[in-house]
Amino acid sequence: MEIRAPRGMPDILPAETPRWQTVEATLREVARRHGYGEIRTPVAEHTEVFQRGVGAATDIVEKEMYTFTDRGGRSLTLRAEGTAPVMRAFLEHNLGAQGLPARVYYVCPIFRYDRPQAGRYRQHTQFGAEVIGSPDPAADAEVLGLAVRAVEALGLAHPDVHLSSVGDATCRPRYLEALRAYYRPRLGDVCDDCRRRFETAPLRLLDCKRAPDREIARGAPRILDYLCGACGAHLAGVRAHLDAMGIRYTIDPMIVRGLDYYTRTAWEALSGRLGAQNAVFGGGRYDRLAEQLGGPPTPGVGFGMGLERLLLVLQQEGVAGAGASSPELFIATAGTEPSRALALADRLRRDGLSVTVDVMARGLRAQMKQADRLGAAFVLLLGEDELRRGVAVLREMATGQQEDVALARLGEAVASRVRAR
Repeated sequence: MEIRAPRGMPDILPAETPRWQTVEATLREVARRHGYGEIRTPVAEHTEVFQRGVGAATDIVEKEMYTFTDRGGRSLTLRAEGTAPVMRAFLEHNLGAQGLPARVYYVCPIFRYDRPQAGRYRQHTQFGAEVIGSPDPAADAEVLGLAVRAVEALGLAHPDVHLSSVGDATCRPRYLEALRAYYRPRLGDVCDDCRRRFETAPLRLLDCKRAPDREIARGAPRILDYLCGACGAHLAGVRAHLDAMGIRYTIDPMIVRGLDYYTRTAWEALSGRLGAQNAVFGGGRYDRLAEQLGGPPTPGVGFGMGLERLLLVLQQEGVAGAGASSPELFIATAGTEPSRALALADRLRRDGLSVTVDVMARGLRAQMKQADRLGAAFVLLLGEDELRRGVAVLREMATGQQEDVALARLGEAVASRVRAR
């Protein structure tokens, strides 16, 4: 049997990781500037966290979760989305006692059993941020602004943000009645998923990706026409804050979220580069989530951003990312004990340099070829004659220029050459 990675769970190889590291470092820095602290939740949660938080009738819970029974007979599920575990941790550890709102972000793997598609895999990595404890529209605008500024910092100018509201327990029921009334005579024309959602999650009827169903959805009633005064005022407040921040957006009543906990504000940022599955990030307000998890009423708002999809968009937009890392220095030996090279490399690394040493007992010519393959900026040639004289030969690979450098001041000399390049 050929052993391969599970379908939809790709490896990220050393040549690819510099781009990931650059993106993750940028996202963490933007979150830090906004005053958000990192939270790390377990890779598995009790299954009830997702059943109660996300909603038993959602696609995630019904079809996509990786659920198993542990040796103690407990049902556990690999992290299927980021927000419910964060709220569980907020309630469990009483993070609100440190003052509200709590501002947190996370970078973590998400697991969903679904057909792999562009930038979305069965195991994918998500960056998300949450503001827990504030019902004010300013919180919505702040966390959406964080998402926008994050992708802008990565080189995506003016992300295509679509903004809407999904109402609340006061106004949404009346809208759902109107939506079902519109779809009831059309059920024979929609897909099987839409017929199922008609009863369990009617808002998702507007989110179907099948072209004929999208056409039917265009004629459906608009939720913005059914918002109560409080929800309408909340959306107006979010818009006013975004306008003041200079964040562009389009009001789009077709934007809905696929999880039961969402209330009021909902948004997505879209890319024309990805086809039907075109969301770069999405989020909104979830004022009911804490109660669904058994906690006291606690408002919250946040977003999630898939990094695989983000990296794909960056590549397709021609945004340059970091290339594979190369050593600053390769130590090539000729007739000397490898331990001498290893000891020297260890000293230089402690001085802050990136150093690679041959550990294959290659000849000098082969070592030079390996240094070239690795893209080393400099090669340090170390032989018995050089050691007797207390020097090493430092060669710049790009120019071929070389000079003797005293071993006693090697770290300082190499560092100055590297900085001068």
